Parts: sequence; structure tokens; C-alpha cells
Amino acid sequence: MRAAWTRALLLQLLLAGLGGCLSRGGLFPFGPGAGDLELEAGDDRVSPALELSHGLRFFDKSGIYSLYVTTNGIITVSEPPAEESHPGLFPPTFGAIAPFLADLDTTDGIGKVYYREDTSHSVTQQASDYVQKGFPEVSFYPVSVVVVTWESVAPYQGPTKDPSQEGQRNTFQAVLASSDSASYAIFLYPEDGIQFYTTFSKKEKKQVPAVVAFSQGSVGILWTSNGAFNIFANDKESVGNLAKSSNSGQQGVWVFEIGSPATASGVVPSDVNPELDDETDYEDEDYDSVTHLGLEDVSTTTFSYEAPKRGDTDTYEVPSVLSPHPLATERPPESPTERTRSFQVPVERFSQQHQQVIDVDEVEETGVVFSYNTDSRQTCANNRHQCSVHAECRDYSTGFCCSCVAGYTGNGRQCVAEGSPQRVNGKVKGRIFVGNSQFPISFENTDLHSYVVMNHGRSYTAISTIPETVGYSLLPLAPIGGIIGWMFAVEQDGFKNGFSITGGEFTRQAEVTFVGHPGKLVVKQKFSGIDEHGHLTIDTELEGRVPQISFGSTVHIEPYTELYHYSRGVITSSSTREYTVTEPERGGTTTSDVYTYQWRQTITFQECTHDDSLSAQPSTQQLSVDSVFVLYNQEEKILRYALSNSIGPVRDGSPDALQNPCYIGTHGCDTNAACRPGPGTQFTCECSIGFRGDGRTCYDIDECSEQPSVCGSHAICNNHPGTFRCECVEGYQFSEAGTCVAVVDQRPIDYCTTGLHDCDIPQRAQCIYTQGSSYMCSCLPGFTGDGRACQDVDECQSNQCHHDAICYNTPGSFMCQCKPGYQGDGFRCIPGEVEKTRCQLEREHILGAAGTVDAQRPLPPGLFVPECDKHGHYAPTQCHGSTGYCWCVDRDGRELEGTRTRPGMRPPCLSTVAPPVHHGPSVPTTIIPLPPGTHLLFAQTGKIEHLPLAGSTMKKMEAKTLLHTPDKVIIGLAFDCVDKMVYWTDISEPSIGRASLHGGEPTTIIRQDLGSPEGIALDHLGRNIFWTDSRLNRIEVAKLDGSQRRVLFDTDLVNPRGIVTDSVRGNLYWTDWNRDSPKIETSYMDGTNRRILAQDELGLPNGLTFDAYSSQLCWVDAGTHRVECLNPGQSGRRRVLEGLQYPFAVTSYGKNLYYTDWKTNSVVAVDLAVAKEMDTFHPHKQTRLYGITTALSQCPQGHNYCSVNNGGCTHLCLATPGSRTCSCPDNTLGVDCIEQK
Repeated sequence: MRAAWTRALLLQLLLAGLGGCLSRGGLFPFGPGAGDLELEAGDDRVSPALELSHGLRFFDKSGIYSLYVTTNGIITVSEPPAEESHPGLFPPTFGAIAPFLADLDTTDGIGKVYYREDTSHSVTQQASDYVQKGFPEVSFYPVSVVVVTWESVAPYQGPTKDPSQEGQRNTFQAVLASSDSASYAIFLYPEDGIQFYTTFSKKEKKQVPAVVAFSQGSVGILWTSNGAFNIFANDKESVGNLAKSSNSGQQGVWVFEIGSPATASGVVPSDVNPELDDETDYEDEDYDSVTHLGLEDVSTTTFSYEAPKRGDTDTYEVPSVLSPHPLATERPPESPTERTRSFQVPVERFSQQHQQVIDVDEVEETGVVFSYNTDSRQTCANNRHQCSVHAECRDYSTGFCCSCVAGYTGNGRQCVAEGSPQRVNGKVKGRIFVGNSQFPISFENTDLHSYVVMNHGRSYTAISTIPETVGYSLLPLAPIGGIIGWMFAVEQDGFKNGFSITGGEFTRQAEVTFVGHPGKLVVKQKFSGIDEHGHLTIDTELEGRVPQISFGSTVHIEPYTELYHYSRGVITSSSTREYTVTEPERGGTTTSDVYTYQWRQTITFQECTHDDSLSAQPSTQQLSVDSVFVLYNQEEKILRYALSNSIGPVRDGSPDALQNPCYIGTHGCDTNAACRPGPGTQFTCECSIGFRGDGRTCYDIDECSEQPSVCGSHAICNNHPGTFRCECVEGYQFSEAGTCVAVVDQRPIDYCTTGLHDCDIPQRAQCIYTQGSSYMCSCLPGFTGDGRACQDVDECQSNQCHHDAICYNTPGSFMCQCKPGYQGDGFRCIPGEVEKTRCQLEREHILGAAGTVDAQRPLPPGLFVPECDKHGHYAPTQCHGSTGYCWCVDRDGRELEGTRTRPGMRPPCLSTVAPPVHHGPSVPTTIIPLPPGTHLLFAQTGKIEHLPLAGSTMKKMEAKTLLHTPDKVIIGLAFDCVDKMVYWTDISEPSIGRASLHGGEPTTIIRQDLGSPEGIALDHLGRNIFWTDSRLNRIEVAKLDGSQRRVLFDTDLVNPRGIVTDSVRGNLYWTDWNRDSPKIETSYMDGTNRRILAQDELGLPNGLTFDAYSSQLCWVDAGTHRVECLNPGQSGRRRVLEGLQYPFAVTSYGKNLYYTDWKTNSVVAVDLAVAKEMDTFHPHKQTRLYGITTALSQCPQGHNYCSVNNGGCTHLCLATPGSRTCSCPDNTLGVDCIEQK
């Protein structure tokens, strides 16, 4: 078993860098010569039952002894009904395995479909090898293999054939391998095997993409419903990549666990992670790039859904995939909402108090990242929200401490779900002398990525772009990545790994002395806990000398143990290790030599000193490290380390001696269960809170059915996996005591007077009160519609003006103006000139006196002639044609003192006629509805989705993908209502891009000098974009094309995220979710008048939105789980809604507010007027949602001082209240730029 595991892990590491496609020769043997049966030729054919000698397991079922094969790319566990013989909506009512579900055709012998059960050694071994590649931690050998091959099958094309599909044929294979305890599916797509991606649908009468999926089928006896199902590809892009990518390390090969205790609620895909090469993953607390099977994956661009991984227990880490029973994240109850409240089942194992966070101070001199503030005032009461959201706070006589609740592990300040895979990201820099060289090899800003399988204590670490001159010589230094293995080592009873002790916040310094070789290597590492992306962060520095290892050599390190000695805040260890270097073959022989190095390290961290029980842990613990693999990929310049780790008592002998199945991951407990070790090799499986069962199979407890009165009277109970939620019925709300009480005032409401109607804005419609609580909406004259959505009537189409006049349509009206050479009111025009303006008269007088009536002819030297704008007013900037001097003038043409510039330069001048200021309607502004044609745009990792709106209602059936960029992780969105362009931030490259709603290729406008661009905002009047960068901790501005960048703020920022503009008033607003001191700030757009708007009672303020009509600034907070609003010009703020799950981004317009939620993977609509969630939209693909913005069909009314002639500025025009500032970009060296307020 150990040899098989070793071979599988080595294959996994080697295959992570492979790029070769699967050839047809790589398929399992098929055809008559392999003993296959052949499906009858034709369309929509179904085979007779294939009787199996050994039962197949599928989802939560076992003992499936019959399978059916169809023409249309699926294998079924029961005979499909006649009405479902051709493909339709997924999922079907029957259990199905679909490697390529599409309407395929083998009529007239075009293509073949072969199938058989095979128990031969060669085929079962081949299947075992593929499964081991995809699941290296599993020891699996099948006793039965079902092989189904679709060879050169054609697409069904319907009545109108698609010429582009003429002659195209697909070849693919599905292999189902079963042992006594589990079943796996292997899908194989050879190179050039997938030539078409769509087929004609008999139901939809159009071309539809193929689907790669699994379905449990209908479940239930008296009342049936869809069982669990997983869709992994259902669009042209993902289907087109089936042969080009993989989840198992070899292109074209996809492996899935389809039947075992781990698949009760969904198929588990392989999770071999080649993305550790050179991509950064973002997930959980802040970002998730969907690193499993998603089209949204930064580095794997094939499948469309993030799927559960083997051993997952918490969908906060890994959302369930389209399962009717997704797992829920367990969270203690928060404050009640107006109408809804969440509850948890009482548990005796721990007291569910409000979560707290430790108040921390940074200490740089000692190298300690965090220190507890021991001031006597520091208690849980005045430090709430300071612990992890999965921790509880306890007061002690000298202070407080945090501890993770059951089901989570960590030091209380940082907690992660037990058994959940973890990711570690960071940077590496080095200055290393190799061998006897006198010249160091230097590198910096090199990426380090590590993936940890916590249930098995196994860490995979990849360091990219390591020069080959030093790459091989670093192979023996597995402890560089071994520190990550110590952090998440499997804990034996009574012992703690590094993360349980430090929470991932510590510094480490190590010295490596190579025996018999001069010099030493110093390793410095700083772990900074969980970052804004939900990953642990590490910075590594290497300096010193290492022995030279020849190119092409391999290094082998035997399993070893290491003793860790613990004292207050310090951990030390030292050891001597051997490694074997095998040089590449030369002259038919290879040489191997054994070398030794001595290792010493010191780990410094800060622990809570108030809880005496924390000091009771053993003073010495033994780390056992097994299955050590080190590889250097010369072609990709990637250094890889893989180790398995466990922490326990000091003992002699094998590291595996006396290990319990809970420690080594062979327990087989349900994904919603914890493994509890017993004596020796005994253990028990215990279902998680809110679930019931024997531990190997756990079912959700329906608290609403078992306790019908749990919510009390006048309330509705809604069951959720692991928990339940109470909601007051209409007319009732939660009281302080937690019960539903009647709303006091039930009298009829005049919605027109109170402003709570949904009529269009007062400029387009009127609300007419009828009686009781009824009203009607009516469009004003000049508009047409139903009163709730009114559109302007273009009166100019009816030719109401004089034939010698020009008609100008205006909202609700029109204007007639006589043509040049005519005068009158526009309805009647007679020949004659319009009265000239002062500027025009002065200009004619000067030209006439000079005898130069034609303005195009050269002027006499020294003569100045004023310039007039198109309306006849003095142009704000006037220049002397002979001398080249320029100056600013007022509305009467008088020169403004101090504005004259030297020849060749134009001063920034304000318009001589001030732009009108839009003050908004005089009625209650929260009732302003959305203009017709408005829609929402929201980001879903590598996609931007389009969701139309009808009034405040989301038109869910019309949602569609606007933009698909699978190599990006799109976070922030902003919309330009002028050019109809969407702008976004991408943290994968990183970059800022834009695309038109009318089509065309997306373009990247900024890609240099970015760290992690997140929030983005747009001033549609001044034509500028603003964005936050949480890695560089700054806020910048640039023109819409990305030019003229300028840093506005780079101080007093820790985690800036959401950002919005008030274009008319010239204000800027942003959030900073700094855990220690979250805040919401504002300034003018030019960066002046910076101040804090809110900083009390904030947790994780993420999204921010500003509504120009109501002057309301609203935000969503993932720490307090609230929506709150304030008016920046007034004091006080109001809580709109409480009890949110995990809000991320938000947008609003009038009374309508919409936010994206990470926990529910949905867009939620909120009515601000009644403070209530009104609707929820769940995208078809259940992956994490990020930014959201409102794409208005027409721009809001209003101007600022930059909206005309760029405010007279030479470069950046940044609006301020009642004025503007002309600013220069940061890179203006040698550029003529004038800064002026």
C-alpha cells in the first residue's frame, strides 16, 4: 500500500507540469476485438440492460447491477422513460452519468457506440492507475470496470443542417471502476476527439451546448423531487476545453469519485492542483478563484462549477455544487432582523457567545507579529468582533482569550474548519552562492503557493521561477515548505500542530549547515495569518551558501522525525538529516552519494497569557514526516516539495506506529462528521451539529418538522442544512425578546403622501391616491407608459415646429428654434437675424475695423480677436494669435488676473458660464424607481453576468453572460452610462479592463504597477476612474483609457476595498476593512478634505454604494451582517437590515438596493423604504459572486465643473464641491502640465 501511495504521489507531482494531450492510443481497449457489445445504430437509441457481476456505487446508493447505454452520451442506472429518450433539461428523472450529453446520431453506420464490463487484470490496473493519479491519497484497486466508448459519432442536426458541422465527429470514453467500497468515473477525451460542441435540440429547436454532468435522479416515494446533481460543463467554452485540460494532471483525463460515503450529497472531482505552478488562488474570507473545476478557475479553464472535495465538511470553504441539500456554514446567531432571525440548535459542548476578536498591536523590533494588549480594560465586552467568526471569547482575571468553537481549529484569533483544505501564498527572495562560486544568484518577488490536505497532513509546495543555476541545489531543503506541513500536521490526541498554537502568525529563523561544506544557509520566514483573500500568507528570505548539485540530478529524503521544544512564545528544534543525490546517467552508469546537513530553527509567536490551560500542552512534541518528495522542473523552473506530517508524542520506531485512522485519514466518516480517536486504532464518527446519523452517513435534522413550535406563534420556520431560520409573518416583526409581535399601526397607508409607492419619478409620473391603501400611477403629459415606467414622447416626430425651425426634443416636452437667418419663436419663423451676443458683436467690430470681414484670412500683426463658443459666449480661454500668450476671461470677456501664460501654453480655465447644479426632486427620494432598460451587472470570478430589471423586479429568466474571461478573477465593477462601457478590476493578472455593452473585444487599460486592485468607481461627468489596491494600500485615479495615473492616497490604508463617487458634488467615498480598525472615509475627488465618516461598530465593511438622488451612502458589512446607511452631510446613521449571511458588494438606486452574498452565492434585492429583502437570484452556476453595479439606461441629471471642456485642465480634472482642481499625473516628467485649484 505504501509503495502504491508513493508511486501515485510521485505521478501527481510529475503530471502537474505535463502538457501532452491524450492520444487515441491512450484510451482503454475497445471494439469487437476487446469483447465489446455494440449499440444499435440510429438516433436516441438505448441499449438493453448491461448486467454487472459486481455492484456499482452511485451517490448514496450501492448494489447497482444494471446499466443502460444511450446514443446521446450518457450511461443510466435505470431505463430512461420514452419521453426522456432525447436530451432535455438537466437533471433528468433517472440516475445518469454523462461524459458528453448531447443529441448524437449513428444513423447509417456513422460512428459506433461500444460497451462492456471487464474484469481483466490489464484493464483493472489501467483504471486503478488513472484513479490513483486523480486521488493519490486513496488506495484503490477495482474488481470490475465498465468501459463505454463513443467512436466517431455525429451530431444530430435537425431539419436545417449546420454546414460548419459537416464531417465533424466526436470520440470519447467513460470508464466506471468499482471496488467493494467505492466507485469512480474516468472520462477520457483524446486529442481532436471533440470536434463539435453543440447539437440541435429537438425540444428547443436550436443548437444547444453539450453537458458533462452526474445526476442522482428523482428521490422520494410519496413526494418525489430532484436528487443531488453536479454539472461540470454546459457551455461551448468549457466543452471545448475537455481535451485540453484536466483535473487529474493529464490533459483529457477527468476523474471523479461517484460512489462512497463521501458522495452522499454530490460527486467529488479529483483535486490535483497544477495551478500551484504560477497562479494565485483567492478564496473564502475575501476571494476565491475557483481552483477546482471551474471555468472561473485562474489556471484551469475547463469546467464550470466549483465542486466539493473529498473530505470537505464546510461549504464556507467549498460551496456545494447544485445540490438540493447544500452544506451550511455553522455560525452562532447574530442580532435579530426586522423580519428574520437565524438560530442554531443548542449544543452542550460549548457556549455559543457572540464572537470576539483580540485587540492586537504590532511589534516590529522583536519580530513578533501580534501581541495581546493586557490592559485591564480589555475584556470580551469591549472587544467584540475581535475573535475569529468561528471562535468564542472568554474573560479571565487578567484579560480575555479566544478559542475556536467545535469543528474548527486554530488559536482563536484565526480559525479554519477542521479537515478543510488550506492554501498558503507568499513571496520568496534569495541571495545564494552555489558551490564555490564567488558570485551570488539573486531572485526576488518569486511566488510560493502551497496546498494542504488537512485530513492527511499532506502539504504540496511550489516555488516558481527559480533559476536553474540554483534550482537543483535547493532540492534538499524540503523544510522550506516543511514549516507549512508542521502548521497543518495531523494532530494525535493531546498534541497540537503549528496552526493550533500560532494561528499562522509567527516568525521563523533557521540555519542550515552542510557537513563537509563551507558556509551555511539562513532561512527567514514570516507568517502573517489569514490575508484578505482567505489564504495564509508567508514571506521567505534565503541567504547563504549551498553545495552544488548537478543539473538533472534527483534527490531522495528518507522519512524523518524532529523534536519541537515549547516554552512561552518560543519553539525550537534541531536535527541532522541525510539526503541522497543521484546524478543523471552518464556512460550507462549512475552514481549516488549520501550527504548530511544540520538544521536549527527558532519559531517566535505570541500566545494568550491569560488562559493557564494553554500552557498545559506537552513541552516536547515529535513531528513525523513521511513520503518526502522533492522535484525541480527545469523547463518550468518550478521547485516542488511534498510531505506528509503528523504531530504526537516522542517515541522510537516508525512514524506510522500506533497511528489511529483519524490521524492517517482512513476513517471513512461522512463529510458532515468528525472523526473521534479512541484507544489504539479504535475510533468513532460523530455527526456535526444539526445532523443526525451513525457518523458514516449523516442526514440533516429538520428542526421545523421535529419542533413545529420552535419559532413561536405568528412565525414561519425554514429548515436549512445544519440549522433553521425563523421569519415573522406579514404584519409582525421581531421584538427585543425574540418573539413575533404585531406591528402597531395597521391603519390604511396613503402611499402617495408617504412616498412609499413605486410610480416613476415625479418628473415623469404622478401618484394618484384612490382609497384605503390603494393608489394608481399615471405618466405626465409628454410621457407614455403604465405610470411605473414612463418613457419620453419624441414630439419632434410629429413636425410641430415651423418648417424653417429646428426641433429639439426634451424630457416631457420639446423646443423649437428658428434656423440661422430667421427669427421668431420656432412655431413661426420669418426672415431676419437673431440678436447677436456681446462676444459676437465685439468680434465683428474688430474685424470690420480692420477691414478683415473673413475670419479665415490672416489678421494684421498685433490684432487680438476674441473667440466665441457655439452659443456666442466668450470662450473661457483666449489667446493672442501673434504673441502666443493665453489667459482666462470671465463671462464679460475681462481677463482674470494671474492667468496669463507664456507663449505656447494654455492655462486651465473654467467655463465662463457656470454649469447648472442639479438639486434632485423635491419629493421623498427613496421612492425613485429605476428608469426603463436598466439592468444589473455582477461578477462571478471570470464572468460578468447581465440581469435585466423591470422596475425593482429582477427578470431572472432573462439573465445571461455578458462577458466570459476564464483566465481572470474579476472583483470590482463600474459602469459608464455615457459610453455604455463596463469597467472591472482583475486580481489574477492583476489588471483593469473594460468592454462595451454593445459588443467588441474587451481591452486591458492598466496592467502595470498593480498589486490587488479591488473596488472601482467612475465619475461619468469628469471622465475618470478611481480604484482601491489592497496590496499596495493606496487609492488611485486615471482617465477612462487608463492614462494619466495619479496616486491620491497611500497612507493610513490597510485593506481598502469598496469605493464610490458622487459625481455631481465631487466627493469620493471608500471602505477599509482593516480588522483592527475598520472605517469608512471620504474626501473630495482631488484627495483634499479627507475625513472619517464611520468607524464605530464596524466589522468587515465590504461593499459601498452612493445614491445621488437621496444622497444616501449605504454599505454592507460581513462582520456585523448588516446593511447601514448615512447621509454624509448629516450626523447619525441607520441600520436598514440585519442578519445578512456574508455580503460582499452592493449597488443601489432610489429605494432599490442589491448586494452579492458569498454564503448563498446569490444576488439579493432589498427595499430600503420598508427595510426588507424582497427577492433573491441564484445564478445557474453556483460559484462565488463578487462586484455588482447598476447599468443605467440613461445617466442621472447633473453637472460638475469637469463636465465641460475638461474643466479647462491640461490633464486630470478632479471635481470638488462647487469647483475643480487641475492635477498632473504622477509620471509627468518632461510633460507640460499645469496644476491649479
